[in-house]
Amino acid sequence: MSIRTIVVDDEKLAVQGLQLRLEAHSDIEVIETCANGREAIRAIKTQKPDLVFLDIQMPGFDGFSVVKGVMDVDPPLFVFVTAYQEHAIRAFEANAVNYLMKPVDEDKLADTIERVRQRLAEKRSADEAEKLKDVLAEVSPDSLEVLNEDGDAAGRYEKMINVKDRGQIFRVDVDTIEHIEAAGDYMCIYTGDNSLILRETMKDLERRLDPKNFQRVHRSTIVNLDQVRQVKPHTNGECFLVLDSGAEVKVSRSYRDVVARFVH
Repeated sequence: MSIRTIVVDDEKLAVQGLQLRLEAHSDIEVIETCANGREAIRAIKTQKPDLVFLDIQMPGFDGFSVVKGVMDVDPPLFVFVTAYQEHAIRAFEANAVNYLMKPVDEDKLADTIERVRQRLAEKRSADEAEKLKDVLAEVSPDSLEVLNEDGDAAGRYEKMINVKDRGQIFRVDVDTIEHIEAAGDYMCIYTGDNSLILRETMKDLERRLDPKNFQRVHRSTIVNLDQVRQVKPHTNGECFLVLDSGAEVKVSRSYRDVVARFVH
């Protein structure tokens, strides 16, 4: 299946150069190119691509403005392309698949496209599962209830997570995880005596963890509720959770319902 792609850059030579490199990947189909942010927003909304290579610095609407401008539709995957290293953190905060430095390195481009393939495969699998549930809800509601009560819980969530960090592969027992913090496609996993970096999005990692134990308490933080030892109220309706290790994690107002689990 082809990956329908749009390339956005105000420099014509940069567009042509990236298109040439993308020709080495047979499943990438460049359906349109755009020279500015306004064109990109219009093209994304009309063409509904799977993937957008997006220059960050453009006159008028920059790359981050383009992402904000398409949040009212089902957005594609974004790969930011930039000549400036300092944009990397903001790119990850915008939940980009990756960012590439100009001139684009072929090996890094190949690695990025492989990550895009994985993300799209996961998304399509999730979409198919939702479609199946919709069908079951219509033709056999009872079977869907059984699935939700029994089959959905057993064996669905990870007990161990493999983390490749610093050239080694670590096997992490999820019960030992205290909390997880996100930075784009990277997750910082904290256990009582260690921290590891996992290349994965918050959304994808959440799907692998049992929500009975692991809950989002902030836009970029997941906490193991079994590791919570104290709740400390703070200002503006926020509070802090004190974990087994003594670490404190802020709970934003949007996630106050999580704290209610500890108040009887």
